[in-house]
Amino acid sequence: MNAIVSNTQFEPRPSSSGAKFGVFEGAKALLSAQHVLLLYGAYRRFGSHTSESNAQFDSDLRAHNSEWGLRDLEAVSEVGTRAGFTLAEIVEMPANNLSLVFMRHEG
Repeated sequence: MNAIVSNTQFEPRPSSSGAKFGVFEGAKALLSAQHVLLLYGAYRRFGSHTSESNAQFDSDLRAHNSEWGLRDLEAVSEVGTRAGFTLAEIVEMPANNLSLVFMRHEG
């Protein structure tokens, strides 16, 4: 397997849930070094929303469950780093979404 793609994985998960970042541990088990985990979705940057539409989406999610909502890109990257991935690229996508390209490293 050369790559794994995960779409909108984190928003509808409680922020206290360790399961929301289980995608990194699963990918680590399946990917060899230098292979890619791509995460697509809406994220906050440095604790702030990147657009009004993302702020509204976040608010709508939190209205259903106060533990749901957009995650900070930096927090997701930190979890990825601890799991053996490096954030190699951030690609801006339509509708104020981002593709986060993580590269698996040895270890």
